[in-house]
Amino acid sequence: MATPTLTPTLTPTPRIGAAMATGAMVCVQLGLACSVGLFAHLGSTGTACLRLLWAGLLFVLIARPRPSAFTRSALAASAGLGVVTAGLTILFTEAIARIPLGTASALEFLGPLGVALLRGRGRARGWALLAGVGVVLLTNPWRAGLDPAGVGFALAAAGCWAGYILLTQRVGDHVVGLSGLGVSMPVAGLVAALVAGPGLVEHVQSGRLDLPVLLAGLGVALLLPVLPFSLELLALRRLTTAAFGTLMCLEPAIALGIGLLLLHQVPSLGAAAGIAAVVIAGIGAERAGARA
Repeated sequence: MATPTLTPTLTPTPRIGAAMATGAMVCVQLGLACSVGLFAHLGSTGTACLRLLWAGLLFVLIARPRPSAFTRSALAASAGLGVVTAGLTILFTEAIARIPLGTASALEFLGPLGVALLRGRGRARGWALLAGVGVVLLTNPWRAGLDPAGVGFALAAAGCWAGYILLTQRVGDHVVGLSGLGVSMPVAGLVAALVAGPGLVEHVQSGRLDLPVLLAGLGVALLLPVLPFSLELLALRRLTTAAFGTLMCLEPAIALGIGLLLLHQVPSLGAAAGIAAVVIAGIGAERAGARA
């Protein structure tokens, strides 16, 4: 009697997904730091628009999406992902123009924390709550006076971020490779152009949007959003949305670490406690966050 051959099955490992999510957050922080130099030429919204336009073009060239690769629902999810991506990028930019970055970040993290709490069960919710405490300690949102418009923009960005997490996982599950981003990112670029397009035209006419600025925008677009969005799509194929939402709370800790290493900004005792909380929560979410 012939012995049956067993074909091994590949189980998505949470460690790989967590590493991808962490790499995405590092790219985001580096991309934000590199974007500052473009603000003087294009403003914050114009810089965000230029990044998204470059990203849309790059993903079309890289992914080369074919209509036959999409079902009707997958195409709609990809287009919706593009809309919330543009909203997340522009709304958060408008928020930090009105309220302190730490406060805006704390409000924006209500998005992934909400996903983690609503989608998580048992220990997953505990890790999300611990991460939330860590984010509050890191950002100290109570220290600054709040502009109501800035708060509104930050909360809207939080809603977009929650939608981004859910739609990214849906697109990643139903579309092979990076083809979904080949649709969503051009849509994001078009939405951003509708918002910031008139301002970019003025910058072209005034000579601010010249070839060096365009090339700088291309370099920044690779750091944010091309690399991080690709990594997040792949990470959400391996992690639950609850685990991913909790891991996103590591981003303020990463930003603080980059500030310490590159800008010599020493964190306070409370910020150090916040880092410890989000790191512990991230480790717990990574261990318990594998998808079936």
